[in-house]
Amino acid sequence: MIRKIIHIDEEKCNGCGACAKACHEGAIGMIGGKAKLLRDDYCDGLGDCLPTCPTGAITFEEREAAAYDESAVLANKKPVSASELRQWPVQIKLTPVRAPFFQNADLLIAADCTAYAYANFHQDFIHGRVTLVGCPKLDAIHYSEKLTEILTQNDVKSVTIVRMEVPCCGGLEQAAKIAIQNSQKQLPWQVVTISIDGRIING
Repeated sequence: MIRKIIHIDEEKCNGCGACAKACHEGAIGMIGGKAKLLRDDYCDGLGDCLPTCPTGAITFEEREAAAYDESAVLANKKPVSASELRQWPVQIKLTPVRAPFFQNADLLIAADCTAYAYANFHQDFIHGRVTLVGCPKLDAIHYSEKLTEILTQNDVKSVTIVRMEVPCCGGLEQAAKIAIQNSQKQLPWQVVTISIDGRIING
């Protein structure tokens, strides 16, 4: 059927993920650091995602698309309390350098405090990613060497760094950036900063 549905311009998308968070139907997901329309039949065509996009990457178009399937959307929704954690351990200093869960993974490198400050951390950040957490202020190690080894010895697809706005989190961001550079791989990556009152303030 011909109907109104969203279109995402990947060239304009900055990978912030705001549209995926705004989409209550789960039609939009983050893949390789870019927003993607995952299923036509999950998009209701109402456009809740449009005003959240800071770059204007989302527009409406009329095209051949599957009809909106509300029953499929409801069946796909997970309880808010469901854990999205995919592996253990999660601490950077404890995780092995090589592990099957790293293969072909989207990697999340997060400061410890982010999961406490940001209410939907599991759904918005851990979902679909392998998670590593740490605090450069509390751990007596520099993470860049360990992270470099992980990126070098595994086929990681992308890296998302989530940090707090406080200065001490700069050490985690810097270590991750050094690791990406030292790995000599062309990995898509992004940094998301969380405010102390639990808002995304960039990324």
